[in-house]
Amino acid sequence: MITSPAFAAKRYCILGLARSGLATLDALMASGAECTVWDNRDEARETAVSNHPEVRIGDPMEIDLAGFDGLIVSPGVPLNRHPVADRARAAGVPIIGDIELFALARASLPPHRVVGITGTNGKSTTTALIHHIIREAGVPTIMGGNIGLPILSQPPLPEGGVYVLELSSYQIDLTFSLDCDVAVLLNITPDHLDRYDGFAGYCAAKARLFAMQHDPAHVAVIATDDEPTRTIAATLTAPREVHAADVSAEDQRAWPALQGPHNAQNVAVALATVDALGLDQARSRASLATYSSLPHRMERTAEHRGVLYVNDSKATNPASTAPALGAYPRIHWIVGGLPKGDSLDECAPHFGHVVHAYTIGEAGPVFADQLEKVMPVTRAELLANAVRSAMDNAKAGEVVLLSPACASFDQFRDFEARGDCFRKIVDALIAEDANQQEDAER
Repeated sequence: MITSPAFAAKRYCILGLARSGLATLDALMASGAECTVWDNRDEARETAVSNHPEVRIGDPMEIDLAGFDGLIVSPGVPLNRHPVADRARAAGVPIIGDIELFALARASLPPHRVVGITGTNGKSTTTALIHHIIREAGVPTIMGGNIGLPILSQPPLPEGGVYVLELSSYQIDLTFSLDCDVAVLLNITPDHLDRYDGFAGYCAAKARLFAMQHDPAHVAVIATDDEPTRTIAATLTAPREVHAADVSAEDQRAWPALQGPHNAQNVAVALATVDALGLDQARSRASLATYSSLPHRMERTAEHRGVLYVNDSKATNPASTAPALGAYPRIHWIVGGLPKGDSLDECAPHFGHVVHAYTIGEAGPVFADQLEKVMPVTRAELLANAVRSAMDNAKAGEVVLLSPACASFDQFRDFEARGDCFRKIVDALIAEDANQQEDAER
């Protein structure tokens, strides 16, 4: 894990003991800090005490916060509404997250560099892609933040290593000292507005990643394909601006896991980032062909009888689904779930790519009513029904795409469970088809 003498003899209160909270507790205790922790779940508190018998249990809504060096909260805590924020401010205690602790620990780590990536859509893919390119170049690297393992739980990199961090706006809100060697902004569309003072407040949260860059040698990489990113770029000194159009469709065909206009933007940003790190561009471009999709993000899960099956369960809103629809010319589209709105207007520019739609979940009837005006629709209701119908209808050269444009919570625990279910259904139906083919040939 990452530890630091900067935390020795300091007092911290940790609110939330999920994976990152427990990793933070481990790192702080190993660094000689004194920790008070709280989680509403009995089992979480019991785990903390089991791992660290000397830890103190205390609800920050009840204990005296005066004298603590920081209140460490999960990014999921809505500070604009949660009363703990007012209690901490009244006590003069900074409210921070594990990324801020990492930033404070940097001075005691071997010399290294940090890449921070934010944006509304594409953060995880771009983070994983940059990490992949750096690793393929032979440079020590780990990724963390909003992806993979908590950053404090991972071993420190040797000298010359590069930490690649996916950063949500919530994580940036809890971070004040992270001077990234390369700070990256992909795009901004309305999201999480319940946490901010309108869209302008959300944009300002993203822009803070650049405000924390104090070294003039550090680089800002921005994909200025939308008005909010262009506005932020105009406030910076010499940002490296890139565009999805910088990547040709012909080149993209050589990178199987990086199809579609959204991935063109991801590639453009990734190449500009690793160039800023001084990596060889020819070698970086060659490594794009060996990149594998993250689970549930335009993941190529199977190919059967010439039909490609793609799991894009992570697309939980229409803005995330639209690029997926733009990635393939003939699509059998599985759409629906718990809606974040009633409109699919953001997907409309790519409706011409959809051969047939299959609606599922709570949003199914409303979406079916909209889509039936412009394309054939099957009201499948359940994911298994949708996959079976799509498999029956799809022809060689076409794609069966799960890109729901909705949250999953009406029928699934989370988008990962939904994507895993899609993968299992596809595998089972392919096996069933193979068995039937075998029987027919006997």
